Amino acid sequence: MKAKLIAVSLLLSLASTGAAYAKPSCLKGAAAGAVGGHFLGKHHLAGAAVGCAVGHHMAKKQEREQARAQAQANAQAQANANAQAQNSQATATRK
Repeated sequence: MKAKLIAVSLLLSLASTGAAYAKPSCLKGAAAGAVGGHFLGKHHLAGAAVGCAVGHHMAKKQEREQARAQAQANAQAQANANAQAQNSQATATRK
């Protein structure tokens, strides 16, 4: 019972500390870490803290990869537009 109370109070404190720690990635990681820590010898609080940090790190990594992919798509679209504009100018000068 005491462990459940500690886990609930930890999750509530994480949710109320601010937007950075209340993200779903942190809460998912904290929950998974708490369960893993509990099964590894009653280290649920340390597991929750580490799980939150890992979840936050993985979410940031995914955001960076998505931003990089979006930048590449934008650059490709710009290159295609430039090539198409050059082709239309070359066709117009031939006529």
